[in-house]
Amino acid sequence: MSVGSRGGKPRAQGRGRSLAGNIAFGTGAVLVLTTIMLGGYAGAALTHGLADDSFLSSAVPDDGRVAVITGGVGMGSLMGLMLPLLLLAAVRGTKEKPRLGPGEALLKALGVVVIGVYLAVVSLLPAQLGWILPERVVSLLSVPFVGFSWVPLVLIPWGRFGLGGTARLRVGSRGRGSSNSA
Repeated sequence: MSVGSRGGKPRAQGRGRSLAGNIAFGTGAVLVLTTIMLGGYAGAALTHGLADDSFLSSAVPDDGRVAVITGGVGMGSLMGLMLPLLLLAAVRGTKEKPRLGPGEALLKALGVVVIGVYLAVVSLLPAQLGWILPERVVSLLSVPFVGFSWVPLVLIPWGRFGLGGTARLRVGSRGRGSSNSA
């Protein structure tokens, strides 16, 4: 008898997804990726218009417009990612992971919008470098600046303000408790 043998015991079949489950998952993934892309394009178009044709046009130099558009891409992509997930969490639920109520879903959607606007406003800071640096350098600096500007938001203890209930939106949570519970 070899070491890997189970002594003739039948193997337990693992629970896998069915074909319909795989198709539903693939369709959902394509839908979310599509909303991310469309949100990014919509955010870029919105901030491009703000940088060129609005009250911001005098505050944003010509060489800093790309930084504002980068913030718009971040804003739109974040909303394109989170709003479909919020909608899914509001309509889908199980015994272990109940669905979001309308008030909680609205509060979370408002939080996503606020963070998106925060990204767009933060993009005005590297745009000011356009007064002294060429456009390509401002573009290069704006991507990590806007991309990492959300890090201070992670450090805020949101639970102390009553806003710590976002664990149900995490992609791999599946309604399980913490790893400390046995």
